[in-house]
Amino acid sequence: MTIRSDIRNIAIIAHVDHGKTTLVDELLKQSGTFRENEQVNERAMDNNDIEKERGITILAKNTAVDYEGVRVNILDTPGHADFGGEVERILKMVDGVLLVVDAFEGCMPQTRFVLKKALEQKLTPVLVVNKIDRPMARPEEVVDEVLDLFIELGADEEQLEFPVVYASAINGTASADSDPTKQDDNMRVLFNTVIETVPAPIDNSQEPFQFQVTMLDYNDYLGRIGVGRVFRGTIRKGDQASLVKRDGSIKTFRISKLFGFLGLKRLEIDEAKAGDLIAIAGIEDIMVGETICPSDNPDPMELVRIDEPTLQMTFLVNNSPFAGREGDHVTSRKIEARLLTQVETDVSLRVENTSSPDIWTVSGRGELHLSILIENLRREGYELQVSKPEVIIREVDGKPCEPFENAQVDVPEEYTGAVMESLGERKAELLNMVNKGDGQVRMDFLVPSRGLIGYTTEFMAQTKGYGILNHTFDSYQPVAQGYVGGRRQGVLVSMENGKATPYGMLQVEDRGILFVEAGTEIYEGMIVGEHNRDNDLTVNITKMKQQTNIRSATKEQTVTMKKPRLLTLEEALEFLNEDEYCEVTPHSIRLRKKILDKSMREREEKRKKLSAKNN
Repeated sequence: MTIRSDIRNIAIIAHVDHGKTTLVDELLKQSGTFRENEQVNERAMDNNDIEKERGITILAKNTAVDYEGVRVNILDTPGHADFGGEVERILKMVDGVLLVVDAFEGCMPQTRFVLKKALEQKLTPVLVVNKIDRPMARPEEVVDEVLDLFIELGADEEQLEFPVVYASAINGTASADSDPTKQDDNMRVLFNTVIETVPAPIDNSQEPFQFQVTMLDYNDYLGRIGVGRVFRGTIRKGDQASLVKRDGSIKTFRISKLFGFLGLKRLEIDEAKAGDLIAIAGIEDIMVGETICPSDNPDPMELVRIDEPTLQMTFLVNNSPFAGREGDHVTSRKIEARLLTQVETDVSLRVENTSSPDIWTVSGRGELHLSILIENLRREGYELQVSKPEVIIREVDGKPCEPFENAQVDVPEEYTGAVMESLGERKAELLNMVNKGDGQVRMDFLVPSRGLIGYTTEFMAQTKGYGILNHTFDSYQPVAQGYVGGRRQGVLVSMENGKATPYGMLQVEDRGILFVEAGTEIYEGMIVGEHNRDNDLTVNITKMKQQTNIRSATKEQTVTMKKPRLLTLEEALEFLNEDEYCEVTPHSIRLRKKILDKSMREREEKRKKLSAKNN
């Protein structure tokens, strides 16, 4: 059996913010991939605006570097649980993984998730203990934690013999020694470890070709582009090929373009062999998991399993009194076309039509997944409304089941009681609790996904911003009975159209927290604040002060207004109740009642109560 010793295929996997993308930056720079005078941004692989702003990776991306005659293909994967579907597929393309773990934080929920997937695929691991220069770094303990995790996840003997590299990606240094003062001023030790440890691909380029699509890209000129690995044979530009679809049907097409990768560039190539990671253009409806093979030898590979969505929202055309004022794309035709374009590249997303042509059910892997889609739409000039996120209930063995998540909470000791109480109310079960000795406590919970919707804001308030909450999907379990999370407070709803006035706002300040500033245009039925009781209250914050010719003793007195709480998109989605919508436009995020008219809302409420009583 011959191998291609000139290639290594690796994926970088880790929990969010453990330094994957920064590590890729350094590997790109130190391999000599960029020209000396070339300007390269930090976190060069995160090229999406939202990725740059939030400092997170949303989409998996591939690059390649040449190091001492070896082409190292590198796949940078997301660390957030909501984008776990990306990680699973990427691991099909590689032979080894760099598991990056923070030298202070150690193993986190997503570390477990990504490592479990890598071990299932029988991939060769290399442990990179990153941020070795952090104060309070504990590299030896972290290596022991990772070893325990390997054993717990059932790693075989070969996988347990993983090499360890200690690095500081931000400084571009690495070493085989855990002493931070003994770091080499380059990453040669990491490159050498990858080339010595990660298996080279088998060279079976004489056999009929076989290519599996694991990622999708889209280009206005080329249409859909399938990105994946050549598992067998040789593939050439202009070849006649067959695409074996997910349903088993076969489509014949001609390969119009082939692309390879180097650095941040996609380069046109004429042929690729077994072990290469490439992109193929030339077929419109190519999907993840499908196989491209010769027309005379259709031999499909096993389909890539894609985790099903766990959360859904209703998207609908904006029909508020302010509809069409700010957006360029407001019609159902344009919104539907844009949602369907998103499905082309995001395999974890589902878009379903409903009985109304203006309403769609959109399902995804979590709140972050769906909120980033909504944020992208508003930045592109779309106007729409969305409903409260809801978990997807499934039938398992004839019983209704809902998604549960593993939640890991790191909090200062004094806040443990408050966090345990609030998660207990959300039907969370405490699995483990460890006092880390530095005043910090780590708790592991199993909690219904439903209980975590809208919990982040409450959690940050409880822990004064010092708490860290991470969660990842665990399994579907029987639906938890009774109250599970949700908003306890009512809202302040505007009864008038007009502009919010300081005088009107002062009249209702003591009734709750306002969400709008003076001068904001509002309409009847729009939510202008949170009530400090559990019922909704209609208010008039457009009221003007009556002008009189009588001098007042307090005329010159200055009144200080409380600063309103302006909601971000995520906070607005978390705040929503079943009878409310979030109106999203390029310049505004507004909350509103589904029924704007007060008397009609009251009639509907009475009807619901009567219906519940009769049932």
